[in-house]
Amino acid sequence: MEFTHLHVHTEYSLLDGSSKIKELVSRAKELGMDSLAITDHGVMYGVVDFYRAARAAGINPVLGCEIYVAPGSRFDREAGNAKESRYHHLVLLAENDIGYANLVKIVSRGFTEGFYYKPRVDYDVLEKYHEGIIALSACLAGEVQRYIVKGMPEEARKAARKYEACFGRGNYFLELQDHGIPEQKTVNAALV
Repeated sequence: MEFTHLHVHTEYSLLDGSSKIKELVSRAKELGMDSLAITDHGVMYGVVDFYRAARAAGINPVLGCEIYVAPGSRFDREAGNAKESRYHHLVLLAENDIGYANLVKIVSRGFTEGFYYKPRVDYDVLEKYHEGIIALSACLAGEVQRYIVKGMPEEARKAARKYEACFGRGNYFLELQDHGIPEQKTVNAALV
């Protein structure tokens, strides 16, 4: 069965990823994979090195980022102390050159306009720069997943529909993960 990892953190995802790009690409090649993505947290520092290493190994590089989405405006600097209220995770993958250019704009806006603990963007930025991008609902810190954990299935559906409307039908996907975390079983069942 063919398989492509689309949510991968490298050493550039501080305190979350430890994979070094060359080793990651080498292992993917060893496993017979023909495509691989990197989606570091809030940054794209490794995409050029990843692109070059993957191409040299005959692997299709999928360039992406796991961004932070502010629940309201990226300009809000509320005093709340809960990480949950500051941002949600969302994985973005460049589908083509336009998508790559838009992904760079999204990530840059996070740093220049929305930085509050993390480089955040908001729905307005996503709507403006959505072309050529495929989105994944991310991990337990994704908006849809957080609503499911809170027992708010209708809010989860609304959030999923909002992202699908932004990125277009066939360009937004719910992400299933199983890292042995009990909450993931609940979330995965609801996502299915």
